[in-house]
Amino acid sequence: MTVPAHAVPPRPSSDVSSAVGLVGALGLCGWILFCHFYPEVAPLLGLDPARGRLTGPNAALMGLVAAALPMVLWSVLVDKVHLRPSTGIDWSLKRPLGDVVDISITKLAGLWATWALIGCLYALGRWYWNDFYAISMRVLGTVMVPVFFLSVPYVLWLDRVLVEPKDSSWHFGAMLVGREAYDPDKVRIHLRAWAVKGFFTAFMIAIVPGGFADLVGRNWSEFLHDPVLLAGLLITMMFVFDEQIGTVGYILTMKPLDAQIRSANPYLAGWVAALMCYPPFQVMQGGGPLQYDINTRDWAFWFAGNAPLLWIWAALLVALTGIYAWATVVFGIRFSNLTYRGVITVGPYAYTRHPAYLSKNAFWWLATLPFLVTSGSMADAIRNTFFLGCVSAVYYWRARTEEKHLLGEDPKYRAYYHWMEQHGAITAPLHRLGQVLHRRRG
Repeated sequence: MTVPAHAVPPRPSSDVSSAVGLVGALGLCGWILFCHFYPEVAPLLGLDPARGRLTGPNAALMGLVAAALPMVLWSVLVDKVHLRPSTGIDWSLKRPLGDVVDISITKLAGLWATWALIGCLYALGRWYWNDFYAISMRVLGTVMVPVFFLSVPYVLWLDRVLVEPKDSSWHFGAMLVGREAYDPDKVRIHLRAWAVKGFFTAFMIAIVPGGFADLVGRNWSEFLHDPVLLAGLLITMMFVFDEQIGTVGYILTMKPLDAQIRSANPYLAGWVAALMCYPPFQVMQGGGPLQYDINTRDWAFWFAGNAPLLWIWAALLVALTGIYAWATVVFGIRFSNLTYRGVITVGPYAYTRHPAYLSKNAFWWLATLPFLVTSGSMADAIRNTFFLGCVSAVYYWRARTEEKHLLGEDPKYRAYYHWMEQHGAITAPLHRLGQVLHRRRG
């Protein structure tokens, strides 16, 4: 059968199925509903309804379990990710314990030293001891001892079936022990991966309780007929899904789930661009040099009294936040910044390589309207517009540094990159426009 010349070639396959994030979102949704309607369902379960809605940090943290468990079960039982060669595991090996114990001890030395180093950095960083990070330090302090002891049987078990048990953790341990030759490149891979995990896990845990309490604790029935309040509720819900499933991704960096960090971005520019967007290095808010909302009010203020426009604007903002959350949820258990953990080509990534960055920046422009200021000052309007433009430029920079990293790591990403340039619903027109502008400058 002859294939038409204009036929679009298939998009490269995704390393994560769309179903993984979906079942995680459904599990989290069920937990949110249970916590919100707890006073109503508690008597049916023989529990005390006097506690009211479950908005505390423990309920928020249980949301991580509610999202993670379905995703892990689907990944293993349906997608069978543990059988993929990319895990680095050959389950038929089953080496004798005596053959790997020395390797495992060296690897454990590397892991424990890494955790001690991260703990020291937490202790030194003053920002980790303010109210915002208090929940993170409490959680990480609580799990520290169990993880320490569980790491021993886990590493011994895994080393028996790893094709190459002398991974980057082993090379770092070998460097510290000083008895065997090690690869400095593998040591750098190890340190970069754990720098990402240490920095972002603490941040993600810190933001989980606030959004969860805000969503669960509200009286939802009061929001249905007001576009501003309804948009606020739905946007909060989208961010909760993003925060919860994103946090699960940072935690479950495990080889049996094929969710390990295969590499962290090796380029300094990538780290600078990413860290500029997160505390304590954030430059966009809290008086930072790129703060773009001086003397502004949000969209609801400027459109007050115009019900049709309020509903339209609310729908746009909710849709953009939904795309942003979708871009995280579709990662399933593999979400994290600055890392390569496989290639995602489904969900919003079928339309653009950077749906989260596009939707987030579009949201900021539409929600803030930086060119409208309450001071009436043209200088404020110009400054706000300029600095929000700078923020968007930072995210463009982040996208380019991430692409540079991924293009060097995986032929599949290179195939996806070029497929999107030709056929991506959003990426392809932008690529063609860029080519036209480039030719005109030339």
